Amino acid sequence: MYAAAPELRPYLAASHYIDYDDPDVAACAARLAAGASSVEEVAARCFNFVRDEIRHSWDYRQNPVTVRASDVLRHATGYCYAKSHLLAALLRANGIPAGLCYQRLSQGTSGPPYCLHGLNAIYLPQYGWYRVDARGNKPGVDARFTPPQEALAFPVLSPDERDLPEIWAEPLSQVTSVLEREPDVAAVCANLPDVMLLP
Repeated sequence: MYAAAPELRPYLAASHYIDYDDPDVAACAARLAAGASSVEEVAARCFNFVRDEIRHSWDYRQNPVTVRASDVLRHATGYCYAKSHLLAALLRANGIPAGLCYQRLSQGTSGPPYCLHGLNAIYLPQYGWYRVDARGNKPGVDARFTPPQEALAFPVLSPDERDLPEIWAEPLSQVTSVLEREPDVAAVCANLPDVMLLP
């Protein structure tokens, strides 16, 4: 939708996991962009679609485990990580740079065990990188597209929780290996990916 700087090109590429060259993903991206008048409007439509129309696997206890964007779309389900792959694919298909971000959060209300939580960063010409969280709303979770203010699903509350600062063009291997290895959503939930924090 606009000429991206060279450093943004990795965030526009199709890949094994962010496979917007899949015909169904490309068609969905085109439908979402139809008639939109701005980059922000397209980005908001893509975000709302993934947040609201793709079910969070654990919230709904819904199999199969998905990882590639095309599978997330086809089965209309995914963990936060997989949903972020689909959102990146829909945005990139529309020429909007999109990356993957992670938080490290407690799996309970506080303290260990911890796990990664997947979300996205979108490059908006007016604001630069803007993080969004399309994991799906529920009681106590109200993530929205409200640039330039972030409205993410989860706050970082304790010293061992962290907003990881990187914006990745491709998903972390710790994430994809769990999604590809585990046979069902319960097994993923029992083996959620984590990373060690640097001192």
